[in-house]
Amino acid sequence: MPVRPTAVLPSLLATALAVSALTACGGSGSDPDTVKISFKQSTDNSIHVMDDYLADIKKQFEKANPGKKVELVPIKAPDSEYYTKLQQMLRSAKTAPDLVYEDTFLINSDITSGYLKPLDAYLAKWPDWNRFIDTAKAAAKAEDGKTYGVPDGTDTRGLWYDKGIFAKAGLPADWQPKTWDEVLDAARTIKRRVPDVTPLNVYTGKPAGEAATMQGFEMLLHGTEDRLYDDAAKKWIAGSQGFEDALSFVETVYREKLGPDVSTALDPNIQTIVRGDLLPKGKLGINLDGSWLPQDWLPGSGHEWPEWSSKLGLAYMPTQHGQAPGKVSMSGGWTWAVPAKAANPDLAFDFIRTMQTKANAQKWYVANSGISVREDVAADPAYAKAQPGIKFFTDLVASTHYRPAYPAYPKVSTAIQEAMEGVTTGDTSVEEAARNYDDSLKEATDDQVIEK
Repeated sequence: MPVRPTAVLPSLLATALAVSALTACGGSGSDPDTVKISFKQSTDNSIHVMDDYLADIKKQFEKANPGKKVELVPIKAPDSEYYTKLQQMLRSAKTAPDLVYEDTFLINSDITSGYLKPLDAYLAKWPDWNRFIDTAKAAAKAEDGKTYGVPDGTDTRGLWYDKGIFAKAGLPADWQPKTWDEVLDAARTIKRRVPDVTPLNVYTGKPAGEAATMQGFEMLLHGTEDRLYDDAAKKWIAGSQGFEDALSFVETVYREKLGPDVSTALDPNIQTIVRGDLLPKGKLGINLDGSWLPQDWLPGSGHEWPEWSSKLGLAYMPTQHGQAPGKVSMSGGWTWAVPAKAANPDLAFDFIRTMQTKANAQKWYVANSGISVREDVAADPAYAKAQPGIKFFTDLVASTHYRPAYPAYPKVSTAIQEAMEGVTTGDTSVEEAARNYDDSLKEATDDQVIEK
């Protein structure tokens, strides 16, 4: 998540120090027998799911490849700083690792910048690639038709709700809203009958970053008849009614005080607040969020909450008026990619192959509450039963949507966050926020826009 403006200088200093500390990551002097793996380390010291998983893969890899070594290079930073640090590392052969963890929403930007190596030659010789579902493969494919990353899972989104709060509010334990109005009506009922809790959380504004765009805005927009991008015309869409309707929903949540206090909603740590405090402590009625939440509540996480599966219910996010297909989800996820300036790309792909055996992939999906992108894992009963909620979120893959992951998307996403923040604080009307977005969209996409 982005830091506050006041933290810009410290974060830049931290970035500079991090990059200078990693100057031996790549380059001509690199050890040909050592593969260097860079990944996003959680800023919460109690969360070490990725660290533990990679440590296990490192042991497997070194045992199977005598004489070869794995060096793990964690980047401990919020999302926005992670992207910045990673891109700085990728620019130089001196700092580029051999394998990097890339968010699907930024991978095309890094491909366009020439930072990543196409993997098609490796994939053609790797039988397991045929096990990956086509939509997941497409998430790491560039406009040039080449594939630059191997997905390590996907995610879906829905409505988490507190059964105890619902009981107090007189709402059903098996709640499933059919329209946006039914979601808002449930939140209003909670506000009226259980006044000491937050009725509904919808991520919003620049501090929440991509969580606001994807968990919040795009989950709403895809419930309308409109989209962000016209695939046939290959242009971004401006001036749509769906865009304004999605903003109106956000405005209603915060104008009617159905959501968190605005200061909390615009706290850069809002996701940690929701997962670590509001939900486990029974302070939040409904949360529009992702499939990965339980990873924070597993044993050893530091925020153990073994009762979550009995305390929380799951419902899909409905379309605006209940129109077909009736439900909405967004999917993203992360990929493993090989930098263009990696010193040991062959070893890097061998490490991917080790991570992505069926057994290791399944272990990772369960550990991080991920959704399988491999058909063989998804069909395994052990996967479906491994954790409550996995089947619910895996079934949403059939009705999910992906972001238009083109190079302009990060700027478009920021413009969406600005529009959301304006209506959240009440500083901007929906109409004005939409107009401002249209202006920003034209600038971000070099006027590659069509008007609705």
